[in-house]
Amino acid sequence: MQAPIDEVKQSVGGPRPVLPGNKQTDSSGLIGIPCVMMRGGTSRGPFFLRDDLPADDEQMKRVLLSVMGSPHPRQIDGMGGSDPVTSKVAMVRRSTHPGADVDYLFAQVYVEKALVDTTPPCGNMVTAVGPFAIEQGLVAASDPITVVRIWDVNTKSLIEASVQTPGGQVTYAGDLHIDGVNGSAAPIMLNMASMAGAKTGKLFPTGKRSEEILGVRVSCVDMAMPSMFVPAASVGKTGYETKAELDADKELIARLQAMRIIAGERMGLGDVRDKVTPKPILVAPPREGGTVCGRYFMPYSVATAFAVTGGTNFAVSACIPGTVAHEIASLGKKAVHEVAIEHPQGKMFVTVEVSVAGDNVIVKQASLVRNARKLFDGKVFVPATLWSKEGTPEQTTIFEPLSVDKSKDRVLGWND
Repeated sequence: MQAPIDEVKQSVGGPRPVLPGNKQTDSSGLIGIPCVMMRGGTSRGPFFLRDDLPADDEQMKRVLLSVMGSPHPRQIDGMGGSDPVTSKVAMVRRSTHPGADVDYLFAQVYVEKALVDTTPPCGNMVTAVGPFAIEQGLVAASDPITVVRIWDVNTKSLIEASVQTPGGQVTYAGDLHIDGVNGSAAPIMLNMASMAGAKTGKLFPTGKRSEEILGVRVSCVDMAMPSMFVPAASVGKTGYETKAELDADKELIARLQAMRIIAGERMGLGDVRDKVTPKPILVAPPREGGTVCGRYFMPYSVATAFAVTGGTNFAVSACIPGTVAHEIASLGKKAVHEVAIEHPQGKMFVTVEVSVAGDNVIVKQASLVRNARKLFDGKVFVPATLWSKEGTPEQTTIFEPLSVDKSKDRVLGWND
């Protein structure tokens, strides 16, 4: 039976929570947060100025869960798209790091768990950081191109993005098409060479270019995105399977997860059970005229296209002798390689130059062209009680603890 209206009014009554700046909510019980929804490469998510979110780390994570509608398989009460590539968040502020214009913090919000992981980077989302920073007034625009130097907080490394700004204004209009996205947009050049060893400090954190894990020869590489490369044939696959076929193979996913946990320990990433890195990548010979073919796990399901960071790692690894990717790839003998990575929705192209002298490997170039688009600019609303230090809404009691080891993960407070 429906409750009387007076009872409903009483249930939402009482003192209104005090918000930053001594502001109070109106009778709706919601607070609006300035937000720009953007597509970056083949990912999508809300972009925030860091100062527009709660300063407290745990409160901020709870706000992000509410923003995206997690945990729920459809994220029906939020902005998420029920898929890892559409359950991402970017937070940006003016940088205090020498040589950088802005700081960028990426958060992967789990779809069906109350978890927010800030350990991995996201190169697709970083594609949109430059336009966002310029339009938010964090970086002054030049004519016709503005170079935005981005400090990637997750990996503590520098990325340069060259954004089209004719007449000192960001333009999204252009004719660059990337596989995995319908339509076209203005090109954005990303230079990611400085992301070698971004998370662990070493390109090969185990000290080996290849090694055996649970009877399978793999390569564990930290280039932009810590990843574990697995020859598809070694786990009974061709590497040409569809996303649906691989997602349905629970035995394969469990096997890759067991291998990934061991790889994480060896790479110095600790216990990765509740983290999304390292990413498992199945490697296969090209069959569509590319350099190499792959299937990118995130890590429990297959992405229909490669992440920028994962694709950069794949391309660089394919150019280094001794890795499983290099042994399978079809490379020429030029000093600079135009690596074409085949994936379920087409190809990703990365320009790579590496210098190899014995055990010493230097990544001189790792660049690619992507595009981004602004989808809407406005406010996203969350329960105001999420911001109150006096309590959180009833539904948060079902949340499992947010698993972030603060002794190892300090990025949410921008401490590094």
